[in-house]
Amino acid sequence: MTDASIAVRPAVLSDLIPGKLVRDIALVVGAAGLTGLAAQVSIPLPGTPVPFTLQTFAVLLTGAALGLPRAFLGMALYLAIGQLGVPWFAPSGGNATLGYVVGFILAASVVGALASRGGDRTPLRTIATMALGTLLIYAIGLPWLMVAKGLDLPAALSAGVVPFLVGDGLKVLAAAGLLPAAWKLAGR
Repeated sequence: MTDASIAVRPAVLSDLIPGKLVRDIALVVGAAGLTGLAAQVSIPLPGTPVPFTLQTFAVLLTGAALGLPRAFLGMALYLAIGQLGVPWFAPSGGNATLGYVVGFILAASVVGALASRGGDRTPLRTIATMALGTLLIYAIGLPWLMVAKGLDLPAALSAGVVPFLVGDGLKVLAAAGLLPAAWKLAGR
């Protein structure tokens, strides 16, 4: 049996796209761009400096679809270009939400690593993978919010986590439907 006759199992969805370097560059830039676009869906909520956005959904999906290290590079590029002044962070977030953006890098990386191990193949595994990614975003964003706004832990939880639990839960469930379905469509 030759090497050419051995089928290589794709680790993540983006591995189904032919190419290598150009593909990977396009995927990294696309992940950053998608996250920036998702940030423009920004709904200010009363009682919190953190707006509701679709960023976390974009982060989790691109993390699973790209895998590590492309997911890491995509979110690092998103952060770097935003820090250079491109107005693609959530418009009403300000410095109080920058910790969540930093958390995107960790979350996308972990979700990508888990997806490459099958963490996005079934609805239950996808829920667990996406829930962990969401928790990692909170774990970085919440302390940053506390420092930026001078909040204690209960106040920060009330402003930076509680208002988002239902929406983030819905995003996790949507991903749990989309990712396993994408794998089925791909025939893998």
